[in-house]
Amino acid sequence: MERTLIIAKPDAVQRGLVGEIIGRLERKGLKLIGMKLAALDKTILRAHYAEHVEKGFYAGLEDFMKSSPVVLMAWEGFECIDSVRTIVGATNPRMAAPGSIRGDLAIGVGRNLIHASDAKESGEREVALFFAEAELFDYDKSEYMHLYEDFERS
Repeated sequence: MERTLIIAKPDAVQRGLVGEIIGRLERKGLKLIGMKLAALDKTILRAHYAEHVEKGFYAGLEDFMKSSPVVLMAWEGFECIDSVRTIVGATNPRMAAPGSIRGDLAIGVGRNLIHASDAKESGEREVALFFAEAELFDYDKSEYMHLYEDFERS
């Protein structure tokens, strides 16, 4: 099973959209394995957004991500990265498909509600950055027999 990190950003928290985000991921059949409310600091943000630190927009991104608590979530599912990226929608909400989280609920690229891991490797790295192994839960999800073929559950 793949893992992905979802961050409900300050705009999602402030606009009361965290439940909507969780609901969409649950309805898809993904399994929530970790969740917490957190205030992010400069150190964790620089580690998470390392590839962007030297870019012109980074200072504003860091300030925004420190402006309010965020909800950190670890999700799991068979090849879930691609499913989550589709549900989340394009980074620029004006280009995101209708029906996606960003396509339905956001308009500005700087306030696009959510971060989602972009690859299996980044999902593993990002989940480990924000969650200790003891904060992640492995449990049977009874609906998996109705969602996945046998080979997809292992």
